[in-house]
Amino acid sequence: MEDLTRELLLIAKGNELAFNEFMNRYMEGIYYHAYGILSNKEMAEEIVSDVFFEAWRNRKKLPEINALKTWLNTIAYRKAISYLRKEKKHDKNLAVEEITSFSLPETETPVDGIINKEEMKMLNAAIDTLPPKCKHVFYLAKFEQLPYLEIAEILEISLATVNYHVSTAMSVLKKKLAHA
Repeated sequence: MEDLTRELLLIAKGNELAFNEFMNRYMEGIYYHAYGILSNKEMAEEIVSDVFFEAWRNRKKLPEINALKTWLNTIAYRKAISYLRKEKKHDKNLAVEEITSFSLPETETPVDGIINKEEMKMLNAAIDTLPPKCKHVFYLAKFEQLPYLEIAEILEISLATVNYHVSTAMSVLKKKLAHA
């Protein structure tokens, strides 16, 4: 935590080396979040670039931001939704309920050493059966490990809705994996 504080202070002063470290720390999570919404590798990469451009523009404020990961994910979410609006020429009020898909790219997690490839394949298949909104909330809660309150803020939904989606996802996954 102390390293991050020092890094943010250096970034606020315009240190590009510190900013590169900052980007390396958060890039993968932001990419997976954007990819999950857009299901498009190139657009997800563009969203990541946009998020870090925004962070650089606001570099002097970075040390004051309490929930940095949430702040970055919120920017990524809003930029992805903005892209979807442009793509679909949709009205300005595209909500999380209107996201028609949420994709999880194949990921390797720290527990992959414990879980064999076949089990990982079954888990990914079970996750893919979740409804898009449920999968998105589950991703933020379990993969990004964001607090439920922060997820509610990012997606502009109630805390009860976040709880509902996570518990639904866990229930579905438990049933699917029990039968596997």
